Amino acid sequence: MFFGKSWVLAGCLLALSSPLLAAPAQSYAFGEPAPAAKATRTVEIVMGDMSFDPKALQIKAGETVRFVLINKGQLLHEFNLGDVAMHSQHQAEMLKMQQNGQLTPTAMKAPAMDHAAMGHGSMAGMDHGAMQHDDPNSVLVEPGKTAELTWTFKQAGNLEFACNIPGHYQAGMVGKLTVSQ
Repeated sequence: MFFGKSWVLAGCLLALSSPLLAAPAQSYAFGEPAPAAKATRTVEIVMGDMSFDPKALQIKAGETVRFVLINKGQLLHEFNLGDVAMHSQHQAEMLKMQQNGQLTPTAMKAPAMDHAAMGHGSMAGMDHGAMQHDDPNSVLVEPGKTAELTWTFKQAGNLEFACNIPGHYQAGMVGKLTVSQ
């Protein structure tokens, strides 16, 4: 009987850790992440407190761009590629991170495991536990730091690059990104 329970427990642990059960990778109609070595162009973007420089970019469909993001401000900032609807949704997620103490004005704290909020292994309460900032179209940059994001733009369209930390987008930390044929 002991071995039977051990095998069931081992099977459950294996199933829970299996990558086959993980959420599928996010895909975006406008493009996909790429290795820096594939970049056909590098664009440097300076992040100030509530500003991007430059404020607008022109990209060609099919182009792979390496964004070098330099935070010269005093606050934590984000560089996120997407459309208005995506930014709105992401802002709500970032607000939750701020409310649970993970997101501070100058840094992103490592997520803490809250087993009580997780319902002892069930999916109940997962959104009250640790959240992660791991979208492939987004990067956080601490004050005085530099980060990179490389992206291949698949199709023409109007996008934005934005900081979705609560209040930053609304304060004007958003730029226009036009992808042409």
